[in-house]
Amino acid sequence: MAVDPIQAEGFALQVERLYAGLIRTASARGLASETWDPEPSLGGKLLYAGQLDEEARALLVAANITGVASLAASADAAGRKQALRDGVVDFLVTSLDEALRILKNEIRKRETVAVCVALEPETVEQEMLERGVAPDLLRPGAADSLVDQTLLCWRVASSPSIWLPKLDAIALDCLEENMGAPGLDSETWDSARRWLRLAPRYLGRMAQGVRVLRCSESAAANFLERMREVVESGEIGVAVEIKLYAEWRAEQLNFMPPSR
Repeated sequence: MAVDPIQAEGFALQVERLYAGLIRTASARGLASETWDPEPSLGGKLLYAGQLDEEARALLVAANITGVASLAASADAAGRKQALRDGVVDFLVTSLDEALRILKNEIRKRETVAVCVALEPETVEQEMLERGVAPDLLRPGAADSLVDQTLLCWRVASSPSIWLPKLDAIALDCLEENMGAPGLDSETWDSARRWLRLAPRYLGRMAQGVRVLRCSESAAANFLERMREVVESGEIGVAVEIKLYAEWRAEQLNFMPPSR
């Protein structure tokens, strides 16, 4: 089934927002890996997402990208099966005990896993209290705004598997060139690098052909200028659409390669 481009973009933006929130929360609470890691990772931690609704689906994808193990609950059989087909969850189980066996094993190995229990969240939460299961992270509330941050969303007209990795590499170059600018310290750079590397894998077909990146205004301006150069010179041989979301504005830019 074809994925609606607008829905794909919206889902990717939602996942990115939740990813950024998890990284900030983990950093503030000292939950990031204590061992050296070139990227911020929440491996070895547990997130409880609660009811497997639309926001939780996006949260579980964001959790996978951060490396955390996650748990959700739902009594909706159709919703659970769809989440499994979409790659949002890895395991569907019928009890908290089954879920904990999987989670404990993966947390010990610091591996990513997403488990959904086929029960109402209230039942799962009561059992968690009785067993003394205390998640390291919970579903975040409303996301706070990030100062001096810009969201970029880009797609290509065709052959995304060929061209999007090239655009991703340019985006990383722009981030590195603007290191030290407001809103782009080393932690932000590491977080963005992990996002660009892993997001395509975990977003899968739900955000097919779409890339999203949170960056400083200077990095965004650099990326747009580089896109203009590489597309109009023919180095990138396909039309590129870029949407920019800043605090007070939103704009769309379309770059076309030269006609043959």
